[in-house]
Amino acid sequence: MRLPARLLPATALTAASVLLTGCFTGTEQATDASGTGGKRIRVAMLQPPRSGLSPLSDDAFKLSRWSTAETLVRLDAEGDAQPALATEWTRSGKSWTFTLRDGVTFHDGTKLTAEAVANSLTRAATASPKPRILDGVDLTAKADGDRVTVTTRVEDPLVPQRLSSPQLSILAAKAYRGKTVNPVGAGTGPFELTKVDGTSSAALDRYDGYWGKPAKAPGIDVKYVPDGTARAAALRSGEADIVEAIPVSQAAVLDQDLVTEVPMPRTNTLYLNTEKGAFRNPALRAAAREAVDAGSIVKGVYEGRADVAEGLLGPALPWAAGLRTPVKRAKAGEPAGETVTIGTYTDRSEMPEVAAALQQQLQKAGFKVKLDVREYANIESDALAGRFDAFVLSRATVLDSGDPAAYLFSDFASDGTFNLSHLSDPEVDKALEKAADTPVGDARRKAVVEAEAAVLARDAAIPMLHERVIQGDAAGVVNAAHDPRERELVTADTYVK
Repeated sequence: MRLPARLLPATALTAASVLLTGCFTGTEQATDASGTGGKRIRVAMLQPPRSGLSPLSDDAFKLSRWSTAETLVRLDAEGDAQPALATEWTRSGKSWTFTLRDGVTFHDGTKLTAEAVANSLTRAATASPKPRILDGVDLTAKADGDRVTVTTRVEDPLVPQRLSSPQLSILAAKAYRGKTVNPVGAGTGPFELTKVDGTSSAALDRYDGYWGKPAKAPGIDVKYVPDGTARAAALRSGEADIVEAIPVSQAAVLDQDLVTEVPMPRTNTLYLNTEKGAFRNPALRAAAREAVDAGSIVKGVYEGRADVAEGLLGPALPWAAGLRTPVKRAKAGEPAGETVTIGTYTDRSEMPEVAAALQQQLQKAGFKVKLDVREYANIESDALAGRFDAFVLSRATVLDSGDPAAYLFSDFASDGTFNLSHLSDPEVDKALEKAADTPVGDARRKAVVEAEAAVLARDAAIPMLHERVIQGDAAGVVNAAHDPRERELVTADTYVK
């Protein structure tokens, strides 16, 4: 059982403070060395880089959150594509042509050209493994004057949204040497990445040649603090200005004026194995659905800092709720002592507690329940192989394109690459394919919600709750981004008083 932070022994809080000792040594509210004034922004982040800050990996989201690497396209709040390094684009069948913004330079002083853009996109498209956003997508990029033409093997209405992914950031030619990609001094954003200290820290300085509004802060100093208690302590002690991913257990004991919660496109879901075992029976899947009390999990495990799920898509996609219609589901059967095994992982601190709560709820309904809890790296292959009757997962629902159709297809199509439910249903496949093929806009959103309904009608997955980003901003921080997609954190408008 987790103890609230206010009940933790003093030694635990002291240990957190020790973890932070020297975290920002030499940068405490440091002013700009150039003499232009302002304070550097000290950021405590959850995870250290896993791939040397390569934009072709999940590390790309760090580069995006620091406003150092940029993409051709950005997404607005609705997930629609908007200009960034590209000012406009047109489509012709399988090809999309993007016109580049004038006056953009990389941090090494070289100009943004169509050749540089094509080079970045080609390196991403030919990487092994490919960036996740290009999984299953064959893409080529060709320079043509001040424009770049991107062509896919089959018609793809999501190309602009795909190009908004931080994993397709555009970097200077110098970043691509050998097999690695080094983003230091190679971006186009308002901050230049100047120093990387492995998995310990990073530093960025304002880039005065930025094509847009100049950054208000002189720079950013980043420390990686994996321990949640230590990150919260950094905010409490004043050692950090912005702290990402504050654990639920710590949020309650911080000054609430310093904590911001933002609904994020991430759903905590119970996936049921429809291929074998007890949950091959639709009536037993329905029994499990009726047994799950998501409200008590939100209250008990998340201390009210989450939203009870109405569907797979949550409040971070506000259009989904208005398009839903009632879903006709199977009638619940009698578990009669059926034994099921639920798997989950320890990497997110709430997951084991959620699984334990589900165990109690399902046992109360008549199931016999075993738990298998491991680190994610040690359990994912078993989950994908269908070795569990059910699996609890915190799942991003818009992945990298800002569009939920890709997530739904990946998780619930017969040939989906992340089909934990092992669902194979022709009607579901038909609905998923329609959603994937419909042009971007209201018609696509309607098709997405219809595909969601098809999945829910089979009880292949039981959405329980939608998580929130819990971010800490010190009292002097102005205009820190609170982004549900976790693509932005420090922007050109962010500064410390």
